[in-house]
Amino acid sequence: MNSGRDNQGMILIAVLWMIAVMTALAAIVGQTSRLNMKMAASATDEVRCKWACRAGTENAIAVLTEDLKDSDSLLDLWSDNDEDFNDVELERCRYTVRVTDEAGKLNINTVTKDQLMALPYMEEYIADAILDWRDGDDEPRTQGVEAGYYENLLVPYKIRNGPLRTIRELLQVKGVTEDLLYGEDTNLNGQLDANEKDRELSPPLDNGDEVLDQGWIAFLTCYSYEKNVDAAGNARVNINQADQKKLESDLGLSSAQAKWIVDNRGGGYKSIADLLNDKSPKTSSGQSSAPGQNQAEPIDWQTFGQIADKITVSGEQKILGRVNINTAPREVLVALFGGDDQAEQLAHTVMANRSSLMYGFQSIAELLDQQGMTLEKFKALAEQITVRSDVYTIRCFATAQTSGARMQTECVVDRGQTPCAILYGYQGANY
Repeated sequence: MNSGRDNQGMILIAVLWMIAVMTALAAIVGQTSRLNMKMAASATDEVRCKWACRAGTENAIAVLTEDLKDSDSLLDLWSDNDEDFNDVELERCRYTVRVTDEAGKLNINTVTKDQLMALPYMEEYIADAILDWRDGDDEPRTQGVEAGYYENLLVPYKIRNGPLRTIRELLQVKGVTEDLLYGEDTNLNGQLDANEKDRELSPPLDNGDEVLDQGWIAFLTCYSYEKNVDAAGNARVNINQADQKKLESDLGLSSAQAKWIVDNRGGGYKSIADLLNDKSPKTSSGQSSAPGQNQAEPIDWQTFGQIADKITVSGEQKILGRVNINTAPREVLVALFGGDDQAEQLAHTVMANRSSLMYGFQSIAELLDQQGMTLEKFKALAEQITVRSDVYTIRCFATAQTSGARMQTECVVDRGQTPCAILYGYQGANY
């Protein structure tokens, strides 16, 4: 009798245990299913973000392609376009696009030591190391290093001894750190985010102020160049090679002015600014050599301003490293102008005046009209500057509205080629 009751009790206990185990299994399966669903949703949202970034990039390329190319400034749609580039909704995602002109930076493959030294936080040993990294010899500069240093590191690697191929290659150069290259703007969105002004609370390490300290990546590039053409896309006239008739017909010069250019070029002009000197008249006299006469008239400042964008001293189709004075930030302009207090003031003047022009400066000759610009300074600058650009970096930031998944992409494009060429690309969930 008791044995039967004991058996019933054991069965009841076993049933209860089975129910408990099945309940636990059901809970685990449910939790796993929910986790799998969240992972699947997150993966799906990452794909959405990826294509949202692709859409943003293609949108920016379309804007760049349609943009007028006679000059480029920060007032153009590729730079100032809230409607098409900021918080655009697409398939349960939001994306934001930021386009940066690579010609608004110093080209690391052509930059001088003095220009490097004018950048924020630059040290001479780093500047020398950068120049040693790109040169073709094995002779270190005063504070630089060559192949022997890199080949004897704990993890050795070879020095480039040639042009840098990406700007992040600088991280391989002695002394260059991520803090110096990226500054506080580690996501390169051009904005001061919460984690970029909280000191040590979260990466990156910052100074806690309300100012975004950008790193050298905002001031240096390895992609910039200028096509050796004028605003209309016509090949420039080489004043070292063109004869008098070509100078007259292509530039609209008088025979006296064309003769002066030919007579005074000697071993060749080093810069188009060599057409001017301290004795150059401000305006043309209007004279023209009659047939049989051998009179010559110096190029005046007014005429130079009219032809500056149409002439060249280079036979290259592409000229590397020219900086767009319409888009260069203050730090780049200061480095170009000499790096001193006068350069600071001149940079301020140029930035103020270009912002008042709908299309920016149309010719580099307009710099001669800027307060603080001397003919001597202009001659040193003329072969380093431009007013138009072809290479841009497009950064796209996408966020899924449901899961919060994020994606960032970066693409360097050259619109000077048809179709637009991709020079560099990156995408990742954690950039």
